[in-house]
Amino acid sequence: MKLTDLKIEQKAIIEKIECNDELKQRFYSFGIFKGASVFVENISFAKNTIEINVEDTSIALRVEEAKSITVKI
Repeated sequence: MKLTDLKIEQKAIIEKIECNDELKQRFYSFGIFKGASVFVENISFAKNTIEINVEDTSIALRVEEAKSITVKI
């Protein structure tokens, strides 16, 4: 299941991140890595951004970026 498949207030664990090294490094700097707990806080009306909470940090991601993250409920 992709991070973008989660609904608002749904929690999951990150299983895999499949993207280029530059984006992966950016994710790591935000605390987004395999095994981290993630919680969807909000999804924009245009559905082009998703606000998540990772280890008590709120982060906004583009939907295209979020599609590279595989999660498990």
